Amino acid sequence: MSTKKRAPRRPRPTRPAPASGLRLTTPPTGPQAKVLSTPALRFLTELHREFEPRRRDLLERRAAARAAIKGGAMPDFAPDTRTIREGDWTVAAIPRDLQDRRVEITGPVDRKMVINALNSGASVYMADFEDANSPTWANNVDGQINLRDAVRRTITFTNPQGKRYALNPTTAVLFVRPRGWHLLERHCLVDGDPISGSLFDFGLFFFHNAQEQLERGSGPYFYLPKLEHAAEARLWNDVFVFAQDAVGVPRGSIRATVLIENILASFQMHEILWELRDHSAGLNCGRWDYIFSFIKTFADREAFVLPDRDQVTMNRHFLSSYVDLLIQTCHRRRIHAMGGMAAQIPIKGDSTANARAIEKVRQDKLREVRAGHDGTWVAHPGLVPIAKAIFDEHMPQPNQIDRTRAEVRIAPADLLAVPDGTVTAAGLRHNVDVGVRYLEAWLRGSGCVPIYDLMEDAATSEISRTQVWQWMRHRVPLDDGRAVNAALVRATVRDVLGSLKAELGRGYAKTQFPLAATLFEQLMTAPDCPEWLTLVAYDHID
Repeated sequence: MSTKKRAPRRPRPTRPAPASGLRLTTPPTGPQAKVLSTPALRFLTELHREFEPRRRDLLERRAAARAAIKGGAMPDFAPDTRTIREGDWTVAAIPRDLQDRRVEITGPVDRKMVINALNSGASVYMADFEDANSPTWANNVDGQINLRDAVRRTITFTNPQGKRYALNPTTAVLFVRPRGWHLLERHCLVDGDPISGSLFDFGLFFFHNAQEQLERGSGPYFYLPKLEHAAEARLWNDVFVFAQDAVGVPRGSIRATVLIENILASFQMHEILWELRDHSAGLNCGRWDYIFSFIKTFADREAFVLPDRDQVTMNRHFLSSYVDLLIQTCHRRRIHAMGGMAAQIPIKGDSTANARAIEKVRQDKLREVRAGHDGTWVAHPGLVPIAKAIFDEHMPQPNQIDRTRAEVRIAPADLLAVPDGTVTAAGLRHNVDVGVRYLEAWLRGSGCVPIYDLMEDAATSEISRTQVWQWMRHRVPLDDGRAVNAALVRATVRDVLGSLKAELGRGYAKTQFPLAATLFEQLMTAPDCPEWLTLVAYDHID
């Protein structure tokens, strides 16, 4: 049972709060007006005014933590929260429809994807407004329309060839991932300031769908990205309490899984669960963002240089330690420990290459279920049966929460162990190539992109550009003897662009590759490592 005392219900206001301070820079058109209704905008206004000051304070706290690490400080388990880590407590009981989460599919919120993901046979579909979504105004608002229709089971889609898509009688449980605390929605201004992307995405979905989901036997379920400290989980918990009271649904209706995708958050797992204990749906190993955060956090420190991306696999000590600690932490608190994403996708037209890709997925999922994970992620419907077969064989029960992993002993040194390996010319070019290709698609409005038979999203692109920045910062020698410097990075960008022009021919003129290459080059060669690719690129989309 949760040890938290229930606070009295917050009285609902007798008069609605004014929304006169909210302005949309792009007026809604057609169906958008249904989700951007006056009551919904009033709710967003309330959220912004209540929580924006705290959000800004937490971002300042992040900056202070980065400065301390740049100055030589090392992450550690906080002594002032030792009683939480060592205490005997659990989170709230798991809802019935979340007991079994063995396979979860993730993807953006376009209409066809929503239908296919819910029909995929997965236990859960995580509808993503974050790393798999290019946050254009149309994508964000139309995504809300799509999810509203999906919750009510009225969603359909007909493609240009006349094929019609609709929901099956049985579908996956819906989770929604809003944007992280650092991102803004510049099309929605409250009192002259852009609203938090987190509050915009969460607020619109919750306002329109929470009551409907509860009436249909489920609930408003979320994934929370990019947290760095338990104080950020506390902010989310307070948002949940405020929202539930304002809309009139019981406290505890919301459940949220936190992605542990930041190296600093790995030292705060118990504390994050504690802050969300009445609303927790566990933790997830967000492996790609975790690697990105490891590079970015220690980018200025030569001792933390990582080898080529394809050498940083989940069997490396710092990553396997992170996995073991997450599973042990979640199971001690009687909640799910979710595995991460295998980036492979089915390969059409090459049976040998497809077999290799599928085998990599099998081995990855086998590693996860043997470690004690209660479920895993896939990015493509074709991988759902493969992941499910592995978990069905090795986890016939709904989850493995009874597997406590009491033998695990993880020290800070385990989480901070830098893997050995090489930095290669091929690795440098691959980072630039993949990064430019992904960013070009993102600028055109697509945030989930198959590149070289892997599903790339913002996280893997972030790995690419921060790795290059770190190698350049420390003039790391390549396997061919050259040292990585700004001139070499720029030359590599020119070489990649030349290859793209040859590959695309006349079609190159219709792309965003020149802008993507310019932005990616700036990110890789800036004097200080930029915090987020998406913040820089956001100014270049509608």
